[in-house]
Amino acid sequence: MEWHDLRDPNDPELDRLAERYRLHPLHIEDCRHRGQNAKLEEQENYLFAVLKPVEVSPEGELEFSDLDLFLGRDFLVTVQESDCLSARQALERVRAGFPDLRPDQLFYRVADAIVDSYLPVLDQQDDTCDALQDEVLERPSPAALDRIFSAKRNLIELRRVLANTRDVMGHLQRTRSDLIGTDLWPFLRDVYDHVARALDTVEVQRDILSGALEIYLSSVSQRTNQVVKVLTVMGTIALPALLVTSFYGMNLHGLPGSGSPYGAWIAAGIMLALTGILLTLLRVFRWL
Repeated sequence: MEWHDLRDPNDPELDRLAERYRLHPLHIEDCRHRGQNAKLEEQENYLFAVLKPVEVSPEGELEFSDLDLFLGRDFLVTVQESDCLSARQALERVRAGFPDLRPDQLFYRVADAIVDSYLPVLDQQDDTCDALQDEVLERPSPAALDRIFSAKRNLIELRRVLANTRDVMGHLQRTRSDLIGTDLWPFLRDVYDHVARALDTVEVQRDILSGALEIYLSSVSQRTNQVVKVLTVMGTIALPALLVTSFYGMNLHGLPGSGSPYGAWIAAGIMLALTGILLTLLRVFRWL
């Protein structure tokens, strides 16, 4: 049993291993071109798998890298695309039991560790969704809207990766390759179950974010309606005063109180009376 752990896909050692173990050139090319989908391909003498470790950037964005695995009868080759913390920690945990493991057992443990690394990310996304839901209920703002869209982008990308990883685990369950012992089939089903539950969690979180977005749009619309309502009421209240002052501003005789020393008070009384009548009508029609 030999385990070759390469930290750089451009390492010339990968070419030597490809010649030694007869690895397909297209698989070597996949190792050296980043951004591959999680997948599993079978060859006569080995299995080639691509897994997607994940880590969270300081800005809260999810960043995925590639971890390529070549599983043979007496060897395992792992190729890390970049210095991903979750991938490095997963491989270090597995390395402790390396001397006593078969290649397929080592392959399973690496895959299980990568899938388990999604759980803290899902918990963090769950906290983010709950916080955004509370924020849009209490104080909706454009900043909250930006965070909602950012979280939705993270979940869309996470769902895509998990769906591909689920296909990989399903393929491993269906394959009858002699490179994987039958004693590992229950463990592979367990990994598949973990991925399926992670996908269910992502779907729930997407529903929560969609609900938060609807709440935000509803809150903004309600606030706009309230502002328009207040401005309309203020303009309606000011209308009688404008009407009365426009009449008294004209050079006409015979207006009530126009020749009286109390004319200003009479005009103010007319304004107040008309305003009171208008407010009463608004109350009667339940527009206020």
